[in-house]
Amino acid sequence: MLRRCTISLTTPTYPFPYILSDFLHFFCRLKLFQKSGLDQSRIGSQLHLHLFIAYMKILPILALFLLSSLAWAQTATSPDPSRPNIVFIMSDDHAYQAISAYSNRLIETPNIDRIAKMGMLFTNATVTNSICAPSRATILTGKHSHLNGKIDNDFPFDTTNVTFPQLFQEAGYQTAMFGKLHFGNNPKGFDQFKILPGQGSYYNPDFITKNEGTIRVEGYVTDIITDMTLDWLQEERNPTDPFLLFYLHKAPHREWLPAERHLEEFTQRSFPEPATLFDDYSGRGRAAKEAEMNLLKHMNWSGDSKIYPKVMRELGIPGTSNWDTLAFSREVGRLNPKQLANWTRSYDRVNASLKASFPSMDEKEKMQWRYQRYMQDYLGTIRAVDENVGRVLDYLEANKLMDNTIIVYTSDQGFYLGEHGWFDKRFVYDESFKTPLLVAWPGKVAPGSKSTEMVQNLDYAQTFLDAAGISAPADMQGESLLPLLTGNAESWTRDAVYYHYYEYPAVHMVKRHYAIVTEEFKLVHYYYDTDEWELIDRIKDPQELRNVYQDPAYAPVVAELHRKLVELRKQYGDSAEISQGYLDAYLDRLEKNPAFGSNVEVTKRLLEERKKSKQD
Repeated sequence: MLRRCTISLTTPTYPFPYILSDFLHFFCRLKLFQKSGLDQSRIGSQLHLHLFIAYMKILPILALFLLSSLAWAQTATSPDPSRPNIVFIMSDDHAYQAISAYSNRLIETPNIDRIAKMGMLFTNATVTNSICAPSRATILTGKHSHLNGKIDNDFPFDTTNVTFPQLFQEAGYQTAMFGKLHFGNNPKGFDQFKILPGQGSYYNPDFITKNEGTIRVEGYVTDIITDMTLDWLQEERNPTDPFLLFYLHKAPHREWLPAERHLEEFTQRSFPEPATLFDDYSGRGRAAKEAEMNLLKHMNWSGDSKIYPKVMRELGIPGTSNWDTLAFSREVGRLNPKQLANWTRSYDRVNASLKASFPSMDEKEKMQWRYQRYMQDYLGTIRAVDENVGRVLDYLEANKLMDNTIIVYTSDQGFYLGEHGWFDKRFVYDESFKTPLLVAWPGKVAPGSKSTEMVQNLDYAQTFLDAAGISAPADMQGESLLPLLTGNAESWTRDAVYYHYYEYPAVHMVKRHYAIVTEEFKLVHYYYDTDEWELIDRIKDPQELRNVYQDPAYAPVVAELHRKLVELRKQYGDSAEISQGYLDAYLDRLEKNPAFGSNVEVTKRLLEERKKSKQD
């Protein structure tokens, strides 16, 4: 008789104890058979039979294990379709006129255009306050400037504001930001960030990072920001969790330095002039006439147009500001020897050309020359942005991340590209007020679709939260764009938007103003050192050259828009008292420290008038 061989193992649902138990039984029986003295052929047949029985017992368990493992792997690696990824791409001061999805008059941007071809192009997207840091604060908080407190580039951002990336992080999203934030260097709600300090630099930029302190990276900023973004997607991102990715370019912000590879082409190109390049502002009031954004009068010769300081001295050209040559030295001074050699090869030719022609130029020719110089550098920086957006889109496609990803391309506001003779932004006129907005979401947004609805950067936060199924805070003031994006436009009811600009007196000297804007009209109130109303007929006067506020034919329109403006200010919680509070705080600060770039004489006069009024 063979002794019983007993082995006891705990048997959970996992199959490995079964397997181990049967094979231990097999080897135990092998030893007993060998000790029994039985014929070897009989031992073999008995053991084969035992192994076959054991195998048949565990086969269903193995099959179940394999199926459950496959199911687990599928669950672990497949994204939840109800929690889309979000790739938020934003450039700085990128005019919609410089995106070929809107117009190819100036430049082709095939990669940015891909987003419009995959999804929706918004042709009437606008901002609440056309200046960099306040726009970014509005995007992050979903609140107008007067509520989030970031009314201008001077006042600090109130970090007690809840931003939508914080809500995404709390909801289990991976969050990352690379590039230009412009205010605050430790953004809340991000697992990873590498942020340019302040405006940042085009060449060999510094970054404030979450884990490495401040670092300097050799190369061109647009390429570097993209490298960081792709590195995170490839190396740090957990493929099992959805992600919110901010991919933020410095370009095309002033002062414009194209990448080395684009210098030769763009410094020799010519571009068509805008119809209003020589606008004399005769049809409008003080605000347009007193602004300091004229290409000829106010753009820096050295810092902006890249005229060498020694050439300026030779030609008798004075600097247009106290930071003109300083800006040149700051930016060009960062170039390494190889970069500088490539840079001077192109700009030596530019400077030589000006030296030869400047003495015989009249004012019109100087204006035209400066416009071309502006466009060459500005559009040159955009070429690199477009190339790098293509790199990110290619990665998403190659790694099958398109299907459940919302891709947005926008800018923090619009920009004047010579229209009205201007550069910069700030005004409620279209080139500044309107911003590019292209949104793709394969399977959700119809390819090649367009929307003319009045949408704002105020809406982005709630749109993203809505798409991810995350509740928005009650104090957010935007509206989700999902109805427009998903073919339910009839539920969109907004017929007017609100605008408010605060930074005056300061650089460019654009007066404080607020406005109501509909698809047909703009009613604007300029205040503080003036009290002027402006009505623009957007349909009959698309170039916005004529104020028709006093035209009797428009009296019913004026009355109706005044009524709606009161309602809109009440809806968003703005008032004359709030505006006065911000103005007083600004002037208090101005009495101690001058505002960057402000007209010294005008500022001095305003402060003296304030002092006198206090005494009276």
